[in-house]
Amino acid sequence: MQSLQSCNHYKKKMNATPDTRAYLNEYGIRPSVQRIAVMNYLLHHRTHPTAEEIYQALAPEMPTLSRTTVYNTLELLVARGAVIHLTIDPRFSRYDGDISLHGHFLCDHCGTLYDVPLKTLPEALYPKEHRVNSAQLYYRGTCAHCSQENKQ
Repeated sequence: MQSLQSCNHYKKKMNATPDTRAYLNEYGIRPSVQRIAVMNYLLHHRTHPTAEEIYQALAPEMPTLSRTTVYNTLELLVARGAVIHLTIDPRFSRYDGDISLHGHFLCDHCGTLYDVPLKTLPEALYPKEHRVNSAQLYYRGTCAHCSQENKQ
C-alpha cells in the first residue's frame, strides 16, 4: 500500500505560492476570475478562513462576487483536492489551502486554529487493507498564548 506521504498531493510544497492559474489547471479546475481570487486568498492567508471571511475579504474589490459563488468555488476546490475542508470547529467550516501532510490544533479558549507539522503518518493509524485517500488529524485544547494569560 502506498503511504499518504508518498501521494502526489501531499508532496506539494506550499512554502512558495504557485501561480494560481496553473495551480487550478493542475487540479482540472477552469480558472475563472472568481476561482482565482478564492484560491489566491487561500494560498496567501494561512488563517484557515471560513467562507464568510473569504467573501468579506474579496467583496470590496469584486463587487459582483456573491456568497453563493464563494461557497460553490470552495466546494469545487475541495472536491478536486486543491483545498482541505476542516471540520475541527463545530461552529464553522474552515478551509485550508495548504494540502501538505499536517494536522491542526484548535484552541478552545481563543478559537485560533494552528497548523501542526507532521513528518509522516504512522501506518498504525490507518488499516493496511484499505486505500487511504485523505486523513485529518485534529487536536483541541489550550494554546500556549492562552495558557500564559491564564497563569497571570
